[in-house]
Order: sequence, then C-alpha cells, then structure tokens
Amino acid sequence: MIRNEGETLRRVIVCAPRREYFKVEKPEIHNIGEPADKKKALSQHLRLQAVLRAAGARVTNLKEFPGHPNSVFSRDAGLVTPRGFIKLRPGLPTRRGEEDWMASALARLGVRRFGAIEPPGTVEGGDVILAGKVTFVGLSERSNKSGVRQLSRLLMSMDYEVRIMTLPSPHLHIGGAMSVVGPRVVICCRGIFPKGFFDGFKVIEIPCLEDTGANVIALGKGRVIVEKSGRDAAAALKKAGFKVRLIDLSEFVKGRGGPTCLIMPVERWE
Repeated sequence: MIRNEGETLRRVIVCAPRREYFKVEKPEIHNIGEPADKKKALSQHLRLQAVLRAAGARVTNLKEFPGHPNSVFSRDAGLVTPRGFIKLRPGLPTRRGEEDWMASALARLGVRRFGAIEPPGTVEGGDVILAGKVTFVGLSERSNKSGVRQLSRLLMSMDYEVRIMTLPSPHLHIGGAMSVVGPRVVICCRGIFPKGFFDGFKVIEIPCLEDTGANVIALGKGRVIVEKSGRDAAAALKKAGFKVRLIDLSEFVKGRGGPTCLIMPVERWE
C-alpha cells in the first residue's frame, strides 16, 4: 500500500505500448500531441521497466486496454492508499473505462477497494500525491470540484490533511508541476504554488518550461528517475544530494506524459 510517494518503491503496475498507443486517428480527442514511434516507444518503456526492477520494485505489466491509447499512462486510472485503492473517474471522456480495467488489475493483485469517485465527479491519478500526513491535490481540467470533494472525504477519513490548489495553464495535472522525492522533500515548479502549500516539507524549486518539468519518479533512498530532457530537475536534484537516473521517454512526452504518468505505485515502504 502507499502512504507516502517519497518512500521506496516496492511494487508497481505499468502498461507497455504494443498496439493501442499507436492507433490514434484523432490525437486531439485523446490529448496526444503527436504520434509516437512504435519501435522507439516500446524500447523506452522496456528500459524504464528494467530500471524499476533493478531498483528493487516488482513490476506488473498489463496489456493495453482496447481502444484506449492513454492506458499506457497507468497512474491516472486509480489511487492506492493505506486502506486500499480508490477507483477514480477520468476527466478526459476518451479515457472512461480505464478505471474498471485498473480496478480489476488491482483486485487480481490482492488490493481491496476502499472507495470510488462517482459522477459527476472526476479525478485522475496525476492530480493526487500522497505525502505522509498530507495529500496534495490538483483541481484541474481533469479533476473537478465534485470529484475533489469526494476524494477529500475519503482521504480525510484516513487522517490525511488534504491541500488543494487550482492548476494554472498549461499544467495538465499537479504531478507535472511537483513530485515528492523523499518522505518530506518536494521538487516543484517555481512561482505557481500558493504560500504555505508546502509547509513542513523541504522544497526544491526549479523553472519549468514545460508542463511536466517537475514530474519525476522517487525510487526511495535518495534515488530518482528523471526524463532526459528535464535538465533543470536533474541538476537541482543532484545538487540536493539525490542520485539521478536519466531515461529517454520522449515518445511518451509526445502524449503529454512524464515518468510518473507511466507507473501505478502499488506498494511503497522504507
């Protein structure tokens, strides 16, 4: 189960691109910027899986959900918490159904269901970051007020303090603008978060020229994965004493995804 995204990653679900990610006749309805190169995308994803395994995580690789090119971005379809998973409800209409697909996968792994986001609410996993006693939540074009209210009630029942912010354009999810990289350490885009939002945390600020500039995977024990174009994030994290692993994920950046978008954390602990 997950209490804090800064703890050591032990188990994770991914979804390698084999077919659906490349069947995009109308990219705009899927929010995909440009078609990916099939051979290169698969090679990049397999490399990511290898790095996750080498770091000690057990990796479950799902088959893509038919008709859903965004299913490779496995994080958005659910949220694993200390008491079980919350079945989310995507805000992008073409992603609807992925929540059932992910719920079935989590159930097969023995993770029980704790709750669900009901219509008209929407919440995507990229807008929720668990950080110990605090959860950071983004109110965005994908996660609406009804969904965030429902999510907040579920999280507060677990004694989380829920901190909510409205995301400015062009940020799609809060997870593109910040990541938890240690139990009490955050990396974030400079100048977009309200005063006091990160009280109690050490903050590493960086300039963000793209909407996934602060999207990094915490592996635990001071290790992080950064997409190779994230030079500002990599430099700041190295300066702060982190061991940075740069990985080329350019074919998923085309789909507006960063490293954390490609993983569904299932278990983390120190």
